Amino acid sequence: MARDFALGFYASGAWKKARDAYRKQAGGMCERCLVQPGEIVHHKIPLTPQNINDPNIALGFQNLELVCRDCHAEAHGRRKRYTIGADGRVVIAHTSPHSGSRGGY
Repeated sequence: MARDFALGFYASGAWKKARDAYRKQAGGMCERCLVQPGEIVHHKIPLTPQNINDPNIALGFQNLELVCRDCHAEAHGRRKRYTIGADGRVVIAHTSPHSGSRGGY
């Protein structure tokens, strides 16, 4: 979930334009696992109140990556929503307090 200082940024036209252009350029698959479709444009260097106005950090393609929900959760220290058991079945993981929140990213 976006932190309060970043809410305006994630609602801005500049972010939406950069996000959509990066998503299109990235090709659709998660750039970390290369298995699942990418859904979230993630900042490699996290936004902070000190760097949010730096266009190289906030909008620069070199600081963005397209990730699936599981890789995004992992990047933010949250657990994956599911795993695959030894028998090949999907096992629903216990979720973190942040799961289900999409935020602005």
